[in-house]
This record gives sequence, structure tokens and C-alpha cells, in this order.
Amino acid sequence: MPRPIVASISLSALQHNLAVARAHAPGAKVWGVVKANGYGHGLERVMRGFAAADGLALVEPNYAVRLRELGWTKPVLLLEGFFDADDLPVLARHDIQFAVHCEEQITLLEAYAGEANWHVHLKMNSGMNRLGFQPDVFRAAYARLQKIAGVRSITMMTHFANADDAGNPALPLKEQVRRFQAATEGLAGARSLCNSAADLMHGELAHDWIRPGVMLYGGTPGGGTAADFGLRAAMTLESRIIGVQDVQPGEAVGYGSRFVADKPMRLGVVACGYADGYPRHAPTGTPILVDGVKTTTVGRVSMDMLEVDLTAIPGAGVGSHVELWGQGLPIDEVAFSAGTIGYELMCALAPRVAVREVE
Repeated sequence: MPRPIVASISLSALQHNLAVARAHAPGAKVWGVVKANGYGHGLERVMRGFAAADGLALVEPNYAVRLRELGWTKPVLLLEGFFDADDLPVLARHDIQFAVHCEEQITLLEAYAGEANWHVHLKMNSGMNRLGFQPDVFRAAYARLQKIAGVRSITMMTHFANADDAGNPALPLKEQVRRFQAATEGLAGARSLCNSAADLMHGELAHDWIRPGVMLYGGTPGGGTAADFGLRAAMTLESRIIGVQDVQPGEAVGYGSRFVADKPMRLGVVACGYADGYPRHAPTGTPILVDGVKTTTVGRVSMDMLEVDLTAIPGAGVGSHVELWGQGLPIDEVAFSAGTIGYELMCALAPRVAVREVE
């Protein structure tokens, strides 16, 4: 029999969140971002959950091909583009679109001798300083792409660093927008700017395409809670209490004896640990639900177990239901307590955790 830990994935929540993304940008088409195995939710599963999207975007060429094998016929976009010349015939064969963000990629496209109908997404580095052409050389890159016989369209794109913190003094959102608009003025082609945060909080920047990611899974990119934006959790991680311990004042709990009780306590042992994807660095006090009642973790998270405070839940015991995050406990609340972000928790779900689909 399997351990009691299970991740439930709600297809209706995925569909709902996609509809929310579209509602914030009614004039734009939507790339549903499904990188990292659909943010840990499963590629095939999210492909069905986002059936209404106008296209799916990711970073892994092999998984882009997998989407075609699974039957996805709408556009597919590689957000980091291709990595090697050997990728190009595969992308041509499967009609996969891709970002172009550096001179080396353009050179490989210019040298490609096969037949192709490339739909290229030319990326500008408008200030985030990850991938993309600087604004002052963006037009030159655009002109080179225009001369390549296989290039059928050029979409212009950039990525915002602070859409959830528009006034960030190091890089205000409006400055990235200004740079992008100045460098693309008069150039023909679609525009793609908005990530989840921009879609939710700056819908006026939607242009032709939006690229929502974490919001589709019920997480928030910042600037408010998922509930504030009407989003639903797509992943609920659940387990059970498998043991109970009564500890007295002065007794320590867990590896390293980091937690020492200052009063009599009743503790529950949960079948979940860092080998399941729960953050090892989550401190004592991280929120958790037991039989629907919010309590907290106690002591250091182990590989296969963690402990929770049952002192104020006298009816709880072995077999009690535990929600680590999900429908009843926002993943971002858990992540915040652990000093990380909901994205990481979703993507860290371990292969040994059973997954089931729910409506």
C-alpha cells in the first residue's frame, strides 16, 4: 500500500485560472506557460487543463516535442529558444516557435539550410539582464532576422523584473516599458510583454500576447494573495498523522533538537518530508492544517516526516487528515513562512508522491 501522502491536481482550477488570466487581458491571446513539468503539475495534465489556451510555452525542447506527441496542435513556444544547431530540424518538423535572444542564435538560423517556416520571438533585454538584446541593438537583430528566408513572423517580447513592484527604484516597470516601446517603434509584428504579475496588475500592457505562469496554478506572483485575484489552488498536497507523541517542558523535538518545549505539548507526526518536496528549511511555526484546523509545524523537517502541534486539537490523532498546502491553505502562505516562493514548492513535488486528478 502507498504512503498516505498524495497531491491532488484540479483540472477545473487550471481552467478557472486560465479564464482569470484571459479576463484581465480580453484583447490578447494567451500563452499558457507549462515549463518545469507544468510547474510540477504534470505536462499531460496541464495540457488538458489549458486546452482553451491559444498556445503553450515552456523552455525544454524535448517537452515541446512531447506536447506534439500528446496531440497538442496549437502553437508551442520555447521561451529560451534553441540551444544547438541540431535542435533546428526538430523544431521545423514539429512547427515549434522559439525565442531568439542572442547573436549566436541568429547566426545558426542564417546558416540553416533546411526548409522551415520559423515563427520567431525576438527578445529584448529591457533591464532584467538575463536574456535578450539590448535596446540599442534590437533593431539590427530584427533586420537580420527579416533577411532569413525561413522566418515567417517576428514577435517582439521582453520580460518584466518588477511587475509586482512597479515603483521599484532599481528598475521601475515604466522604465522597462519605455525602453521596449522606444526600441520597437515602427517595427511590424506582434508584442508580448505580460507575465502573471503584469497581467493581474497592469492589464493595459497586454498587447497581442500574454504569458501567464504561476497564476495559472493558483499561486500569486506578488502584490496580493491568490484569493485577492480570484485564483484557485490547482495542487493540494495532503497526508495523514501516523504517530502521536506527548512531550514535557524541557524536552527537545527532531534532528538537532532545535525546538525545546516550554510547556506540555501533544505532537503529531505527518508522513511528509523533504524527500516529498516539502521545504527542509521550513521553520517551526510554518502553517499547516490538521482536520481542517490551522496549526503549525514543530522542529526540523526530516526526509520522510515532520511534526505538528496538536495541543489545541484534542480530537486529532493517528489517521487525521493533514493539508500541507492547497485548497484550504494557500501555498504562498506556506512558502512565505519558509522564506521562499510558491513556485519552488510546486516545482519541488517529488516523483514518489502519488498524484491524482480531481475536478
